[in-house]
Amino acid sequence: MLAAGAGRRYGKPKILAEQGLWLDNAVHSLSAGGCGEVVVAMGAAIVTPPSGSTAIVVEDWAVGLSASVRAVLCAPVVRADPGGVVLHVVDMPDVTAAVVSRIVDAAAGTPEKIVRAVYHGRPGHPVRLGAGHLDGVLASLSGDLGAARYLRAHPEIVTWVECGDLASGIDRDER
Repeated sequence: MLAAGAGRRYGKPKILAEQGLWLDNAVHSLSAGGCGEVVVAMGAAIVTPPSGSTAIVVEDWAVGLSASVRAVLCAPVVRADPGGVVLHVVDMPDVTAAVVSRIVDAAAGTPEKIVRAVYHGRPGHPVRLGAGHLDGVLASLSGDLGAARYLRAHPEIVTWVECGDLASGIDRDER
């Protein structure tokens, strides 16, 4: 769960949005959607992680999204999982466990697969990265770009899964 930013356009760190309800919803969606371990990257604001999740403090969060993605992908719990990782963001509050489950199910049986949720053809989160792609994603990270550069460079290996029937896929950058 990527939630380390300051939320400048939003007016405060989005990890605090709706008195923490966005964070609680995102953690629940990941857990109930099939993710065994949920790691929350936080930095601009530090909170007690929701039950069933572990916090990672991203000291260099001001660098941008790349710092959060790097912290999550380098976390020992992620590196120990040969299946890969599901990246999700805190500012998509209508993404539910059904969306996460659809992404996880689409990757089942193919540990090297990359699966990305799309909403009416528009790419979004969550994104499931097979373990064999983590080093490539790490090498591509910079500034305020997460895994997007890697995904754009390798479109042939990304499976797009339509989720527009389950959620809007809109990230909330402003109140």
